[in-house]
Amino acid sequence: MLSAVTDAGYTIPTPIQAGAIPFALERRDICGIAQTGTGKTASFVLPMLSLLEKGRARARMPRTLILEPTRELAAQVAENFEKYGKNHRLNVALLIGGVSFEDQDRKLERGADVLICTPGRLLDHFERGKLLMSGVEILVIDEADRMLDMGFIPDIERIAKLIPFTRQTLFFSATMPPEIQKLADRFLQNPERIEVAKPASAAKTVTQRFVASHSKDYEKRAVLRELVRAQTELKNAIIFCNRKKDVADLFRSLERHGFNVGALHGDMDQRSRTTMLQNFRDGNLQLLVASDVAARGLDIPDVSHVFNFDVPIHSEDYVHRIGRTGRAGRSGAAFTLVTKRDTKFVDAIEKLIGENVEWLNGDLTSLPAVEESKDSDRPRRNGRERGDKDRGRGRGKHGAASHKSDNDIQDNDVQVIAAAPAKAEVVKNERKAEQKPQNNARNNRPYPANDDSRDRRRHRDHDDGPTPVGFGDDIPAFMLIAGSAKV
Repeated sequence: MLSAVTDAGYTIPTPIQAGAIPFALERRDICGIAQTGTGKTASFVLPMLSLLEKGRARARMPRTLILEPTRELAAQVAENFEKYGKNHRLNVALLIGGVSFEDQDRKLERGADVLICTPGRLLDHFERGKLLMSGVEILVIDEADRMLDMGFIPDIERIAKLIPFTRQTLFFSATMPPEIQKLADRFLQNPERIEVAKPASAAKTVTQRFVASHSKDYEKRAVLRELVRAQTELKNAIIFCNRKKDVADLFRSLERHGFNVGALHGDMDQRSRTTMLQNFRDGNLQLLVASDVAARGLDIPDVSHVFNFDVPIHSEDYVHRIGRTGRAGRSGAAFTLVTKRDTKFVDAIEKLIGENVEWLNGDLTSLPAVEESKDSDRPRRNGRERGDKDRGRGRGKHGAASHKSDNDIQDNDVQVIAAAPAKAEVVKNERKAEQKPQNNARNNRPYPANDDSRDRRRHRDHDDGPTPVGFGDDIPAFMLIAGSAKV
């Protein structure tokens, strides 16, 4: 193992590794807290390799279990086992969604010394009768706060009941709020707490700035483009959004404006996610627009910038997002776009990290006034304005749309947008003036000229004519046909 570590280029352990590895080798429960990018993965991979040198796995009975919140993190931990354990003959099984059950079943049948998985896929295999959890000696819960805070609590509790009570449990995370610590204590027995940095503190190698922006999406996109272009030392960057839909919209917008960009979110299939992430690692993509699926633990050492297109709702996510840059002693920069409705989230972030983040080019009070259309908040329908009901409306000679989508609107288009309602109002009044005489003449008739159902509904409650006798003037045509009676 020492030979493999030396070949990987490491000479001295990081503080979290130096503090956790000795206790892990003593089979003590550990609760490790350290900033992201400080080597927490090796803190449990290296001692597990030493402890697993003796013994052999049996079919469908893994010896150790590592739980990860996302597929990408699970795959990354598997890569660490391959790197550090290249001189060992250990079977490592990776159980994540988006991959065939049959391939994973074959690995379990051969026996797994190390089982790395997401909770959902692990329970799927267990319910199919492909796993026996009675042989698990070590349980590792990575990114513990996210595993316990984002809906994994029932799954974690169920898994903990399936494995022996005498197991060794290791918790590692960059943040550990008090309410999450109470939940973690339910799974740890007399743990050794290794805290090499203040919980939820941001890395000192990351330069943080808040950037004031108006709340409209097209305005935020324009601010982001200017911000990206202004970074002279930008090598590559991850741009975080809160919602998967915003990831897709921002990706299309940046692509249209000529940026070399990719997208990563939870609705993508596993092959696409893996390919996109690898292209970003290899430098084939300069920008990666992502949801929080990329915020946790992903080890991409040379990310120069992080942009938060949306302020994260949970303040802990801010620490993880900006932790994608400034890793392994490198310097990095993180910019967060802030609107007036994000002030409470900003206050929570500054309270969590214990410092005030500087503003770039002034705070929200210095924002220039923007003349906006009173209809600018109307909901979109199928990507078009509410009034564009007909697919052909507003299209040019060759069928191409003659109006701009909101993704393509620049800052200098705001005045044009503001002037559009006034012009539309003039056209509307002119049409009313032209139609007024015709409408009056129609309303003065006791009966509509045609047999249209809409006209009948309009006039049925305003009939001032005489009450007809029998059929009145509207005698059915078949009664007017002359014919002879047959006996």
